Amino acid sequence: MVLRAETRTRARALQLLYAWDVQGRPPMDQVVRGMLRGHPQWRPAIERAAEVARAVAAGVEQLDRRIADAVDNWRLQRVGVIEQNILRLGLHELDEATVPPKVAITEAVQLAHWFAGPKAPAFINGVLDGLAHRAGRL
Repeated sequence: MVLRAETRTRARALQLLYAWDVQGRPPMDQVVRGMLRGHPQWRPAIERAAEVARAVAAGVEQLDRRIADAVDNWRLQRVGVIEQNILRLGLHELDEATVPPKVAITEAVQLAHWFAGPKAPAFINGVLDGLAHRAGRL
């Protein structure tokens, strides 16, 4: 399967955010260096992904507050680390408005299909759809 460059960027950004989160949130540059040590072939594609991951990490508290408000009957701490980071990445992309909202949501759902459990895609879709409606983007 051949992935579009933007899709690869999102997947790499998610991988960086996951590593950042499970490593105790060290400086993102440290996470990027570690990722490149393990996957030097990613160097050409990692710059944009690192830029996105840095932006998400910088706004994580505000993103988490908004996600927590949108997650009905769940505490954000009960949501898996992968799912939390997919939601953060998707909400960041909705906020940036560089792609249509439906594209941001569809891409986040695709990440959930690839990286998360079987119930995650519907959960991600519902939360991001609700956030997009609250923001007046849908």
